[in-house]
Amino acid sequence: MRQLLILIQKEFTQIFRNPFLPKLIIIFPVMVMLVMPWVTTMDVRNVGVAIIDEDYSTLSRRIKSDVCATEYFSVNEEATTLYNAQKLLEDCEIDIILQIPKNFERDITTIEPKKLDISANAVNATKGSLGSQYLVQTIASTLSKYMGEQGVTQQSDLVVVQNRYNPTLNYRHLMIPALMIMLLILICGFLSAINIVSEKENGTIEQINVTPVGRFTFILAKLIPFWLIGIFVVTVAMVVAWIAYDLTPLGSLGNIYLATILFILGFSGFGVAVANLSDNIQQTMFVMFFFIIIFMLLSGLITPISSMPEWAQRFTIILPPRYYIDIMRAIYLKGTTFVELWHNYAALGVFVIFFNTLAAITYKKQA
Repeated sequence: MRQLLILIQKEFTQIFRNPFLPKLIIIFPVMVMLVMPWVTTMDVRNVGVAIIDEDYSTLSRRIKSDVCATEYFSVNEEATTLYNAQKLLEDCEIDIILQIPKNFERDITTIEPKKLDISANAVNATKGSLGSQYLVQTIASTLSKYMGEQGVTQQSDLVVVQNRYNPTLNYRHLMIPALMIMLLILICGFLSAINIVSEKENGTIEQINVTPVGRFTFILAKLIPFWLIGIFVVTVAMVVAWIAYDLTPLGSLGNIYLATILFILGFSGFGVAVANLSDNIQQTMFVMFFFIIIFMLLSGLITPISSMPEWAQRFTIILPPRYYIDIMRAIYLKGTTFVELWHNYAALGVFVIFFNTLAAITYKKQA
């Protein structure tokens, strides 16, 4: 234990003696949280739709047929009741619920016709907004043709849209929780890898190799400072989100920190493993940038996973950031509990064990 504490003290001393790193740890999360939410945009496809037909009329079947024929939608046939559809919406298995009320066709030509209800999952503001617009346009086209065939004029707007979880459709509310993962990837993964490789190049790691310090103690001493820094960075990011965007989590802060700790433990271990297998800083930077690009593009940070090809969706199962992004968005925007997200926490736990074991095994101590 004394060896570990001394090594941790050494790591913090090296970090704070560096004229650049302390500034990076504070300025980087503030700049990312203030700039990135304003400059990122996104397009979507394969919008999941559940159609609850309570009318069972010719018009309702026609609406469903036209929605199914549209390339932007993927109609979920499992949702047979409104309760089932709402559960699927909450679990993010669908994006929109279209409810056709009873006697919709019969009353469509009356003074006060019944209206179609659209409930959109607005956690992903862009997908919820565009998906709703696509659906409204499709239905409006169907109703216009039907009314023309009946020789009557449409009296009023027959579609009502509700945006759930993010009523204002603020896209920044989608991106801000996910951007925190970018901070952890770059600071906890990238810097931890660079830290070890720099010691290789400077020759200081050889001094450690000839001491009685075991490899598990050495790796732990390398990781703990970045674990603490990662928690600090996420705290700074949440404070900035609160002050700049008035965005606070609807769920438990404890669940957020638990997910953060698991992700930091896993990804810092990944960075150390890469460093152990690299000979110089250039090689480490190339490998880390390669993986960081994959993580950012395929983890759901920028592009919704459901809009990716099926092979890419399956590939995301082995990417740790996917689970952390899902947890952060669910807790921040929906107030989801640990019980509902346990499988994401379990996946992060598996990555923690795997990457840290790999980090310890790949460090070869040569006394």
